[in-house]
Amino acid sequence: MKPEATQQAESVQNEPISTSTTVNTPYTSKRYRIYVLLVLTIVYAFNFIDRQLLVILQEPIKAELDLSDTQLGLLTGFAFALFYVICGIPIARWADRGVRRNIIAWALTVWSVMTAISGLATNFTYLLLARVGVGVGEAGGSPPAHSMLSDIFKPKNRALALSVYSIGIYIGILFGFALGSRIAEAFGWRMAFFIVGAPGILLAIVMRLTVREPVRGWAEGAEKKDLSTPPITDVIKLLWSRVSFRHIALAASLQAFLIYGIGNWFPSYFLRNFDLSLGTVGAWMALTSGFGGAFGSFFGGWMADRFGARDIRWYLWIPAILTFMIVPVLIIALTSGSAQTALLLTAPFNFLTAAYLGSVIAVSHSLVNIRMRALTSAVLFFILNLIGLGLGPLIVGALSDQFLSAGFKTPLGTAMLICGVIGALWACLHYVLAARTIREDIARLER
Repeated sequence: MKPEATQQAESVQNEPISTSTTVNTPYTSKRYRIYVLLVLTIVYAFNFIDRQLLVILQEPIKAELDLSDTQLGLLTGFAFALFYVICGIPIARWADRGVRRNIIAWALTVWSVMTAISGLATNFTYLLLARVGVGVGEAGGSPPAHSMLSDIFKPKNRALALSVYSIGIYIGILFGFALGSRIAEAFGWRMAFFIVGAPGILLAIVMRLTVREPVRGWAEGAEKKDLSTPPITDVIKLLWSRVSFRHIALAASLQAFLIYGIGNWFPSYFLRNFDLSLGTVGAWMALTSGFGGAFGSFFGGWMADRFGARDIRWYLWIPAILTFMIVPVLIIALTSGSAQTALLLTAPFNFLTAAYLGSVIAVSHSLVNIRMRALTSAVLFFILNLIGLGLGPLIVGALSDQFLSAGFKTPLGTAMLICGVIGALWACLHYVLAARTIREDIARLER
């Protein structure tokens, strides 16, 4: 890094924005922009290592703590998501005013500590409270990061940058599944929480010491303008007035429903229906979820930027097309009766479910001004996580319990199939409806 890069004032986020040519910032260096993107992506990976660890460990935890599928759905979904979304909006408001780098570093510290504490749980209530703590910490991760990335990457590259950032989800899932299953087999599920939680504290220190707070609107070369942070109610009213955003939020929520409601239950589905060990399932799910999801996230953002340069509606048509393709994948995977076929098809499932997030965040940020971006992400994630993460695992788990009581041969697989097909088709509908008004809604902001 050039020596002058270190001279950026820490208080710059509170000053009027100048043109990018007059502000002394390390972000003029492409290498530094890529470095910050890399660090934020790794932080996001830790977010999902800690979040998804419980998913691969839920069968041994269920056996030791004597839990039902409904309770597992609460632990992996609703309880986590409820506090995640409740804390997300005030933290995002803080991020629209304060030093986003510091917020992310503190959030990473909190969720890492709470992950380690999860290993001490002796009953459902204790583990539930620990997962609530993880959710509170992780609420401070993505909205500030989205805001930073939108400030340092130009609009034409923004979906791709946000998609690269979103690859952190699948890096986290890969390591969460692979490390969690291996550590649990060797030392027990409690040790897995201890080992996985501790490194996040070191990463928080790296984040705090090496990442600089970017000037707001720097990538757009914003001239001085009114940069007062609008009230939360004004931002929510603006977003609600955009018909396209309402459909984007619902489509993304249903997409998340597929990721968490179906994806979170795949390890249990394989362990219950096939003669497979926890280590084998963890390794397979690490590969297909990690690499499949990472390639899907990159591909979706790349395609959206490429076609969206000609017509903004492609930012919504691309995820609509890819989401529709999930339906046949799920039908074959959950009805084939073959462990090999089902395991292999988790790769295209994760590829297709991952391809939406970069384009959805980028197009949502295009609907608001630069002081609304973190809060816009928080509102989007509020709806997305409440419906997708909060209700997805819970609804599938509750249906599984009901189908088990009714004597179904494969109760969990049946619940996953019904919820997956309905969720995918419903999401496609909202992507298409959002595309119908997105150009008009963006034009309203520009006026």
